[in-house]
Amino acid sequence: METAKTAIEKLLFNYQDALNTSDVNKVLSLYTKDGIFMPQGGPSAVGQEQLKGSYEFVFKTLQLNIKFQIDEVTLINENYAFARTVSRGTQLIHATGVKGEEENRELFVLQKENGAWKIARYIFNKMK
Repeated sequence: METAKTAIEKLLFNYQDALNTSDVNKVLSLYTKDGIFMPQGGPSAVGQEQLKGSYEFVFKTLQLNIKFQIDEVTLINENYAFARTVSRGTQLIHATGVKGEEENRELFVLQKENGAWKIARYIFNKMK
């Protein structure tokens, strides 16, 4: 039987893969219905419609190639948890063709929705 921690780690690596493949639909499937994305320097996206617009913008702007390092997964109760990660890799800016290093710290608030762990809140900031 899959433990909560294992399920959450799987969710985070699925999110990593969705970012690396610029897959908006996969990203949306990993968030709760009322999920919130709080990107550095940008407005918060609240709910599936705004999340869709935000990630479409991100993926039109850049291509990520990152790997998550999971530093912490803490269960609050049977329905809520949080995770702390670091992502490292590269980003390619589509408009300029410039490729550069990408390194962020992330905090995820996770919630069980219909029996599956999902991203309820996500915020990140650059480390450099």
